[in-house]
Amino acid sequence: MEQFTLNMLKPGTHVHFVGIGGISMSGLAEILQKNNICVSGSDIRESSITKKLQQKGIKIYIGHSEKNVKNADIVIYTAAVKSNNPEIIKAKEMNLPIVERASLLGEIMKEYKYPIAVAGTHGKTTTTSMLSLILIHANFDPTVLVGGELDTIGGNVRAGGHDYFITEACEYVESFLKFHPYMGIILNVEADHLDYFKDLNHIIQSFNKFVQLIPPDGYVIICGDDSNALKTVHNCKCNVITYGINGGNYHWKAKNISFNAYGFPRFDIFYLDQKIGTVQLKVPGIHNVSNALAAAVATYTLGVSAADIINGLNIFKGAHRRFEVKGSYNNVIIIDDYAHHPTEIAATLAAAAKLNHKKIWCIFQPHTYSRTLALLDEFSHAFSDADKVIVTDIYAAREIDEGKIHSRDLVERINQHQLKAEYISKFEDIASYIKTHAEPGDIVITMGAGNVYEIGEQILLSKNEPIIKTGS
Repeated sequence: MEQFTLNMLKPGTHVHFVGIGGISMSGLAEILQKNNICVSGSDIRESSITKKLQQKGIKIYIGHSEKNVKNADIVIYTAAVKSNNPEIIKAKEMNLPIVERASLLGEIMKEYKYPIAVAGTHGKTTTTSMLSLILIHANFDPTVLVGGELDTIGGNVRAGGHDYFITEACEYVESFLKFHPYMGIILNVEADHLDYFKDLNHIIQSFNKFVQLIPPDGYVIICGDDSNALKTVHNCKCNVITYGINGGNYHWKAKNISFNAYGFPRFDIFYLDQKIGTVQLKVPGIHNVSNALAAAVATYTLGVSAADIINGLNIFKGAHRRFEVKGSYNNVIIIDDYAHHPTEIAATLAAAAKLNHKKIWCIFQPHTYSRTLALLDEFSHAFSDADKVIVTDIYAAREIDEGKIHSRDLVERINQHQLKAEYISKFEDIASYIKTHAEPGDIVITMGAGNVYEIGEQILLSKNEPIIKTGS
């Protein structure tokens, strides 16, 4: 079968997405639909994303069946979809082109003058969102595909001009090696996705291959504070720009960092010891200083003025599910966050610790069995800034439970360090527990990449009090 190219996508072509409810898949579906492609898709469960796509006129099937692809010309699938999926099997029988999500995204990137790919173990969505907001307000008219929902663009995708294309670059199954970036940003490199990668060295090698994709006149922007990230630029042929917040010998630095009562950082940006400006973020945490600095470096390199960069960062209020204040119940603040890696968890809880509070409750939903097992010890140390941890069942995502790990194992390991973790399976039981035990002045954070946010919604359904959001 011929190699997939965008030339195969003529107006009226019927493209079917298997796993369309994924954040990236849904964005790609919208991009194709806006280019007069007939789009349909299926997912294992209904979600706010599938409902939104239906409202836009995309045919959605809940559940996978060979009948779903009967009228398709091309099938797009995500890496989470297995070869035994009935729609994939039927597409093969029909001899249809079957294209992995990253290949489609890589082909789309070719259509733009300056494709920008944000990579790293964590921080991709926030940094991509910051970068997008700066370019939008500087009138660069970027096309954006982000792994979260951003109010500025009304969702996770924005169709702009054909010069700038901004997207996240996920390393899972080395998907980002199918991309064609002019600029790559590497925020950090840590052990993750160990169901695919052999070890940390394998991950570093993969990031190095990603860097090699950048042309000689392009740029890779590297966090100098991360020793593993620095290793990824070995033998790189493009321009290398470093940044950091820990005082190293970098091209770009954040200095004079302080925090206000909401935990929002204020800092000065320096380029080669010249002060560019002062930023007052409306999102909390020291990790967001690093994310903001990465966005500043990227946009400055693309030609955005210092004034527009500072203004863009100052008005950024965060993406959904990234330290998102959902409301309050009996003066208990409910926050939701996507953190699902130990480093992300620790950073999020450290940010929460800077807020005025009595106790911090963390409701954690582990994401995938393989990650929970491989990083069990790291997870057990990640909750030090929480006063109480409730762990619910592992969100399987793409995996099958082989009985090797359970949430009770994580609770036991956490309690070896400090007796503050408890396992509760049902969401409604957790919501009831919080309503009974949390006190005014406490902070409750639902945390994880699955559907753990539903617990906060259940709590707030019973009594939702308007509060002053920390980003206002």
